[in-house]
Amino acid sequence: MKKSVILLSGGLDSVITLGVSKDEYNITLALTFDYGQKSAEKEIKSAENVCRYYNVEHRVIKLDWLKEITKTSLVSDKDVPDTNLGTDSSMKSVWVPNRNGLFLNIAAAFADTYGFTHILFGANAQEGKTFPDNTEEFRERINLAFELSTLTRPKVYAPLINCTKDDIVKIALDKGVPLEFVRSCYNRADKNCGKCESCTNLKQALINNGCKELINQLFDDGN
Repeated sequence: MKKSVILLSGGLDSVITLGVSKDEYNITLALTFDYGQKSAEKEIKSAENVCRYYNVEHRVIKLDWLKEITKTSLVSDKDVPDTNLGTDSSMKSVWVPNRNGLFLNIAAAFADTYGFTHILFGANAQEGKTFPDNTEEFRERINLAFELSTLTRPKVYAPLINCTKDDIVKIALDKGVPLEFVRSCYNRADKNCGKCESCTNLKQALINNGCKELINQLFDDGN
């Protein structure tokens, strides 16, 4: 029988991954990581709301040391750049050292202790073009590593790995996933700023799916 843990940032990809996979993969625990990122407080609140909605246990894992070695704008005092979609420079400006690898390894430790058969995360095709840890190759290789580094040998699964942001929003609308809880922003603003790369990806996908009311609800500028 499947029993799963999910990496849940509160962003579009992880929220929809939880919404579409909770029942099939019996997701009982969500892990949110606080590594000193500017948006940590808002991400945690979003993840809490989603877990309450789906009745999933939620744990926040603090990684203070990761903040100390992360020098990019996601964590440091540097301003997060406005959108520069799909480029190597945009990826490097928000890179966190070995983030997905680290988070999945922590989830694998939980799997070894609590018997989780699967670990889910929100890798997707659009970010896979820029971020190598969002690719099918990465997922396959970390699965191979877990065959040797764990006793339970949990399988890493990413149901959205072949999807664009447009696809993901459409899936959310079709499946009734609560998009109003999504927090995709890199900044500290009360709402999604609408200017950073993550916000721009989300906003464009909402526009392409005709979600004007959600745009007004989720973004600071409301347009």
